[in-house]
Amino acid sequence: MSDASLNNQVALITGASSGIGQAIAQTFVQAGAHLVVVARREERLQQLADLAQQADRQCKIIVGDVRQPEVAQQAVEAAFADFGQLDILVNNAGIGRYGDLVNASIDDYDAMMDTNMRSTFLFTHAAVPRLLQQKRGTIIVISSMAGVMGFPGEAIYCSTKFAQVGFALAMERELRPHGIRVGIVMPGGVKTEFAIGTGRTEAGVAASGMLEARDVANAALLMATQPPHARIVEIRMRPMAEPYYGIEPS
Repeated sequence: MSDASLNNQVALITGASSGIGQAIAQTFVQAGAHLVVVARREERLQQLADLAQQADRQCKIIVGDVRQPEVAQQAVEAAFADFGQLDILVNNAGIGRYGDLVNASIDDYDAMMDTNMRSTFLFTHAAVPRLLQQKRGTIIVISSMAGVMGFPGEAIYCSTKFAQVGFALAMERELRPHGIRVGIVMPGGVKTEFAIGTGRTEAGVAASGMLEARDVANAALLMATQPPHARIVEIRMRPMAEPYYGIEPS
């Protein structure tokens, strides 16, 4: 993967204002891509636009709620209006609320399912008709190891991530005959804002053996830079500090 491996390609990234999404945006710019970035924190998105400008790349900012269909449509249309193409869609936006099911609320379910799965559906649904016209494109879903394993205290979160995996695998079989690749990146614990505020401290996360956001970004870049005759459908990632199956005893 050279620094120009995505030269002049256009990537739309949801949840780009922090964590994995921000790292993917930074990595893709360094690889030569132009960006359409979507999130609710405009000042964070502007930082990405400034980074893109420094790299002689362009970055279109879409400030909005990824759970809303008009935001997804606006982002896809912006890619074609500003750049004339969309090469890569990264469905990254997500939230997690952890705890035993007996303490969970309906709002917890709605918030996680809408942010994690609904946004994945909305942006994919908005992009696919245009990708079919192009007869090419790559869709990447940032899911989780919680999308292939159940974890105690994460029943709702796991259900949203399992839903993403099932959706992506079905779309992979549906779209591959049309020249469109669909892949899923499934990381374990990652040192991001996402990991803090659920019983963990910032210092504890920083000192942990979790993956870095850039590790996941590099996996997404690998998936996005396959030659036309090849595809990567799944990447499962675990920190060396975590077992592949189950959870370390506390």
